[in-house]
Amino acid sequence: MTERAPSIAVRLGLAVALVLAVGGLGAALAALAYGREAAREAYDRLLAGAAFDIARSVSVSAGAVAVDIPVSAFELLALAPEDRVVYRVIDREGATVTGYDLVPPPPRASQGAEVAFYGAEFGGEPVRLAAVRRRFAERAYSGEVAVVVGHTLRARSTLAWDIARKAMWLAAAGGLCLVVLTAAAVRSALGPLRRVEAALAGRRPEDLSPLDVETPREIRATVGAINGFMARLARRMDAMQAYIADAAHQLRTPVAALSAQAELAAEEADPERLRALAARIRGCAAGLGRLTDQLLNQALVMHRADAVPREELDLRMVAIRVAEASDHDLASTPEDLRLDLPEDRVSVEGDALSLIEATKNLVNNALRYGVPPVTITVRAPGAIDVTDRGAGLPEATWEQAGQRFARSEANAQGGAGIGLAIVRAVAEAHGGRMVFSRPARGGFRATLDLGAAALGDGAKGGPQ
Repeated sequence: MTERAPSIAVRLGLAVALVLAVGGLGAALAALAYGREAAREAYDRLLAGAAFDIARSVSVSAGAVAVDIPVSAFELLALAPEDRVVYRVIDREGATVTGYDLVPPPPRASQGAEVAFYGAEFGGEPVRLAAVRRRFAERAYSGEVAVVVGHTLRARSTLAWDIARKAMWLAAAGGLCLVVLTAAAVRSALGPLRRVEAALAGRRPEDLSPLDVETPREIRATVGAINGFMARLARRMDAMQAYIADAAHQLRTPVAALSAQAELAAEEADPERLRALAARIRGCAAGLGRLTDQLLNQALVMHRADAVPREELDLRMVAIRVAEASDHDLASTPEDLRLDLPEDRVSVEGDALSLIEATKNLVNNALRYGVPPVTITVRAPGAIDVTDRGAGLPEATWEQAGQRFARSEANAQGGAGIGLAIVRAVAEAHGGRMVFSRPARGGFRATLDLGAAALGDGAKGGPQ
């Protein structure tokens, strides 16, 4: 049992889920990076504000640096309640005026900057520091005083994760909306397929007409393929029904004649008349056998018309095989059947068995009803002529020859016309035609013209 394949909706759902997973991971990383940057800028401003407040409170008294740390500075630093606050005021000699001695001074590279931010460790914990320098140029004191303010990173991390978490919640909500919209879009997109399914399921078995369903452009090719398949199936069913009708029509008369002759023979007591009836029965049986062979060949040709792929072949080889397979009992001498083949290959694309069968029917008809010699001629770009010296079919019957139930004056005596039907069907299956003509030197010529299937460079030509 064939494993059930996943549906289109499942495949699209998995694809969307994969895209959302990758996109969600990227959004989470981006949100975390943005949260860290936003938290850094926010708390760096707090540090800078506190540092400036403290720097403004620095003064020089009696040649010494004095600091009266304002309450506003600690109020700013208190906005990060979970963090440990550190500070240090450093005079021009590098000594600590107030604060923690373990707070590292600002790097030398930051000199000249209005405010310098840098990271360090304090008490085994990472801290973020902001340094502000204030220059004094007084008689009692000349030089810079550095004010360093910092705190630990707990509030920063909390804010960064809070921003990232909120962004991920928004992304998850957006992803859920996207999944719902995708499911609705898939259901809407598959609507035309459901209409096609309903149109097919609601049909009667004998209805093979093309589907007339409004579909998007992407599904038209599928509907076209379905219509093409149904058209081929309709042709096969029509051909099958036609074949059944042909077989019933063609077999009814010879079977009835054979039955009548057998009944007469059963009641006949005269030996001479019984032998005559036996000869007629033998002739009827032989004709019925030929008719049966033709009907079987017709069924074979009908089947191969759509079922067998075309291949490149040489019409000269077709003619040679026809000459070998023709009914030599109809030819009284070897000269009654001739071949006229060109030196160069005559390539066509077709079914060799069907072409052989069609040409063989033309040859057997010519041997049976024409006047020998019968000549098989192969011409470029793709045609096989069968010519004899007889009168052939009357021109008035050329158009109807090969059609269902068609009978001509030439085959009225025992012929059923199925051979020409086979030739016509093979020609049409190869995109060609069956053509009759009368050569200038006399006689009758039947042509299997395969111009559409020819692979050569020559132009299509009819009988000359």
